[in-house]
Amino acid sequence: MERRMFLLSGAGLALAACTPVRGPTLGADGKPLPQVYRIKPQDEQLVSFRLLDAVNTLRSAKSLTPLTFDSRLNAAAATHSRDMSVQNRPWHFGSDGSSPLVRVQRAGYTGRLVGELISETYETELVTLSTWMAQPDTRAVIMDPSARQIGFAWYQEPGGKIWWTMVTGA
Repeated sequence: MERRMFLLSGAGLALAACTPVRGPTLGADGKPLPQVYRIKPQDEQLVSFRLLDAVNTLRSAKSLTPLTFDSRLNAAAATHSRDMSVQNRPWHFGSDGSSPLVRVQRAGYTGRLVGELISETYETELVTLSTWMAQPDTRAVIMDPSARQIGFAWYQEPGGKIWWTMVTGA
């Protein structure tokens, strides 16, 4: 009986080894299609603080003051992320014509707006940060020496698309 179980197990392993290994799904251009990054409700704080830690690590490398979250900037960022989804386009103006400055003022922020960064993607917050750092104009917002506060939020659609918004203030 033991011998039969051993042979059946061995046959099962041999068959399993014949199963082709699936690689990433490729698009028409031959490149791997992006995987949808799903943010679970229990991971929302983790996502926010992972971005903040990464931003402050980048700033620290240049001897810049670390940023701290500001609830009013977070609220302005969240409002804009949701609004971009409603408009189905990543841009800096709200559906009511509001600018980043108006949105942070509406949220009660009394400091100076340094800048706003936005993105429409299926990728993680760290990939998005990396993309922002790769461009001189968006990197300048993150690395602005006068910045002291940060607001960061997103809206994820049911299909997985994420609308990211980061706002910095002084």
